[in-house]
Amino acid sequence: MPEIRHFDDLPPDEKLLVRRTLEVLKREFRGVFDDGTVESFLMDSFDRLLAGAKVRTFLAIVAERFARERLSAMAHLEGATPGKPGVLFLCVHNAGRSQMAAGWLRSIAGDKVDVYTGGSEPSAELNHVAVEAMAEVGIDIREEFPKPWTDEVVRAVDVIVSMGCGDACPVYPGKRYVEWQLADPEGKGIDEVRLIRDELHSRVGSLMGELSHH
Repeated sequence: MPEIRHFDDLPPDEKLLVRRTLEVLKREFRGVFDDGTVESFLMDSFDRLLAGAKVRTFLAIVAERFARERLSAMAHLEGATPGKPGVLFLCVHNAGRSQMAAGWLRSIAGDKVDVYTGGSEPSAELNHVAVEAMAEVGIDIREEFPKPWTDEVVRAVDVIVSMGCGDACPVYPGKRYVEWQLADPEGKGIDEVRLIRDELHSRVGSLMGELSHH
C-alpha cells in the first residue's frame, strides 16, 4: 500500500469526505473569501495534519476545524470581522500546556477573546492526563487537537504566550511575547499535572485582566 503523505494520495472515499467539508467552508465564508482561497486553506490544513497523524478516521473533520480557525484569522487580518483581542498559546507538542491554557482562557473570556493554540512539533494526540485534569474543573478539551502554528494566526493575534518552544517559536515584529516557564505534563501523573493546571489558571486569569484593562 503506498504511503499517504498528501491529499492527492488519498483513496477516493477519503477524498470525498474532505470535499464535503470543503462545501461547508465555502458556504460559511462566502462573501469573505473566494472558493479557491477556501479550498487552498483546507487542503493545506489537511496536509499539515496528515503529516503527524496516527490514524485518519476523523482527519477530514479536524482539518475542517483547523482550516476554519485559519480562515477566521485571515478574515480578522483583512478587517472582515469585528476586532477583538487574540491570544496564541504555543508549546512544543500542543498536547498539554497550551491546550490547558486555552481551555482556561475560553472558560474565563467566553467569546470576548479569540483563542488559538499551536506547536513547533505537534503530537499525534492530546495528553490524556491533561484532558483528565481539566475535566476535574469542568473544562472539556477532549475535542481539541494538536496542530502546528501558522502564519496567519500569528499575525492575527495580539499576544503570543510561549511555553517551552524556544527558538522554534515564531517571532514577528510588533507582537507582544510572554514566556511562561512551566513543567511539561508529558509523562507526569495526575497530581503533578493538577499543579500545572492550577498554575495556568492563575496566569491565564492575570492575562485576562491585562487584556480587559487594555
